[in-house]
Amino acid sequence: MSNISSRTSPDNYFENFAVGQVIAHARGKTVTEMDNVLITNMVMNTAQGHFNEHLMQKSSGIAGFDTRIVFGGINFSMVIGLAAQDTGEQVLQELGMDKIRLKTPVHHGDTLYAFTEVLEKKDADRADAGIVRFKHYGINQHDKLVYEGERTVLMKRRNAWGSR
Repeated sequence: MSNISSRTSPDNYFENFAVGQVIAHARGKTVTEMDNVLITNMVMNTAQGHFNEHLMQKSSGIAGFDTRIVFGGINFSMVIGLAAQDTGEQVLQELGMDKIRLKTPVHHGDTLYAFTEVLEKKDADRADAGIVRFKHYGINQHDKLVYEGERTVLMKRRNAWGSR
C-alpha cells in the first residue's frame, strides 16, 4: 500500500505558496436548480426569492430579478470547493473564514469559476505546519465577481508530511 502523500498533489504544501501568488483554478461548476432548492430547504432558509419562481416573476420590477436567486451559502461553498484541490489538500485545520462578500446575484444555470490570491504566510505554533491566509474570488460566466472572501488555514509543511 502506498503512503498517503503519494495520493495528493506534490505542489500544495505550505512551502509552495508565495504571498501575492494568484491561482486560476481549473474547474467551473454550473449551478443547478437542484443545488439551490435542495440546500436552501435543507438549511431551512425561508427567503422565498430562492424557491418561489411565481413571486419573483410578479415582483421583478421591485426586486430587479425575474427568476429565483441562488442562496449565497451555495455560492460561497462552490467557490471554496472549486479552490479546494489547489488550496485544501494539505490543510490540517480551517482556522477562519471572514470578509465574505456576495457581490452579484447568481441564478440557476450560471457557471462559477474560482481564483485564489495568497495574502499571508506565517509560522504556526508547531514545527510541522504553517498558517496561510487566502482570498478566494468567484466569478460567473460573464466574468462578473459574485463572491469574495478570506480563508485562513493551518497547512502541512512538506518536510514534516511529504514522505508519510
